[in-house]
Amino acid sequence: MELAYIPSPSSGVLYLGPVPLRGYAFCIIIGVFVAVWLGNKRWIARGGRAGTVADIAVWAVPFGLIGGRLYHVITDYQLYFSEGRDWVDAFKIWEGGLGIWGAIAFGALGAWIGCRRRGIPLPAYADAIAPGIAFAQAIGRWGNWFNQELYGRPTDLPWAVEITSSSDGRVAGTYHPTFLYESLWCVGVALLVIWADRRFKLGHGRAFALYVAAYCAGRFWTEYLRVDEAHHVLGLRLNNWTAVLVFLLAVLYIVLSVRKRPGREEVVEPGASGGEAASEGEADGAEAVEKGEEDAPSAKEEASEAEAEDSKDGAGSAKKS
Repeated sequence: MELAYIPSPSSGVLYLGPVPLRGYAFCIIIGVFVAVWLGNKRWIARGGRAGTVADIAVWAVPFGLIGGRLYHVITDYQLYFSEGRDWVDAFKIWEGGLGIWGAIAFGALGAWIGCRRRGIPLPAYADAIAPGIAFAQAIGRWGNWFNQELYGRPTDLPWAVEITSSSDGRVAGTYHPTFLYESLWCVGVALLVIWADRRFKLGHGRAFALYVAAYCAGRFWTEYLRVDEAHHVLGLRLNNWTAVLVFLLAVLYIVLSVRKRPGREEVVEPGASGGEAASEGEADGAEAVEKGEEDAPSAKEEASEAEAEDSKDGAGSAKKS
């Protein structure tokens, strides 16, 4: 009896003439666009200007890609620098291999540079883009499906993913689709952050910290299922320990932030809302002044004419008497 399963693509690359379209890179690009689009809507709703999120993303995205690749290469250095390996492959980002921990850390550095240039508080910006990042991760995980990588333990569940490739030590068979588990978890994280932000008016970086904590909780169990080569510390994969540490830091940040800065920022981008409103008020005031000045001469003329008529009437009355 043939088991049901999720088939893997025969190739992770499609060719448009001589131009290769790689599924992994395509998923990353779509994820970035979704994150910027949603972040822009949330930023405007918070009182920021349209386009600011994209301007800062010009800094954050390249830094994030570099950081994600660095983390992967450093923690899995044996894949590129051991005997029989070609160190040039460390630069082939399109073949897969981005560590989310490095991507978020370096992406935050790039975002900080962009925010500093615009005079914008980084925590407010991070809160706006947090759900978008989670959605981007959900989309980006499907790049692992194209590359037939990062799957879990063998299983005969109907939603198992079929691995057909035998390169890099892979064994053909059906396995837990950890890429799918994490993708669905990230969608849930994004919806959780959106709901919590509306319900509790999260500010000062707490929406972003909630995203980080919730993602780490899910990453721990999906990482535990994976069977790809990884470094282990005290029986757990390195990324499991990283998830635990980052989770604790995110929760600690939320607790301390609530005590130190309760509520939400009233202004997220200087001059974006209050400044424009003030300018409109000044313009209306100026129009009123100009209108008053235009009406003033006519009012004076009417008063003069009324006085003249009164004096005529007084003279006529005097003659009659």
